[in-house]
Amino acid sequence: MPDPIQHGWHGRGYLPHLDFRKATQGVTFRLADSLPAKVVARLKAKLAEEDASAELRAKIAAYEDRGYGECLLRDPENAALVEEQLRYFDGKRYELLEWVIMPNHVHVLVRPHSAMVEQIVQTWKRVSARKINERMGRRGAVWARDYFDRVIRDEVHRVKARRYIRHNPVKAGLCREPADWRWSSAWEERRL
Repeated sequence: MPDPIQHGWHGRGYLPHLDFRKATQGVTFRLADSLPAKVVARLKAKLAEEDASAELRAKIAAYEDRGYGECLLRDPENAALVEEQLRYFDGKRYELLEWVIMPNHVHVLVRPHSAMVEQIVQTWKRVSARKINERMGRRGAVWARDYFDRVIRDEVHRVKARRYIRHNPVKAGLCREPADWRWSSAWEERRL
């Protein structure tokens, strides 16, 4: 039976996850409609035949940045609900190191304390989905079933992951500077 505090490699679908308590991880989760169904099927097939290469991750990120789908997080009230969930256990169950809420996906750099990344992401998605659906008077899936995660190997990797998260809204053409994007830790730091 896997150790609930440190269970290493595991999977709940087509993506493998490596989860260790207190290991900093980069996490991306996206809205259920952020990738066209035919693209999801093609990417699943590629994941089955090869390791999740940097090239494949780049293709997925490019689709996300195109703003495909309804982009529920473009609505400031929905983005605020997600931000509220990201912050809820910050400093208790985990340390939120960097984050950005894009129109159809979220990037987070997180260091767990007393919970596994899987539990943290499930809570973020479950509670924010319920609140978004209540607010919009609707039902159904808000988030895609799985998420992407990557253990941060060292300081160089942490700096690169942080830069990627900060510059995602700039790269997607949503703002000129990272601190201009309201739904980010970069914007929050500018305010302080």
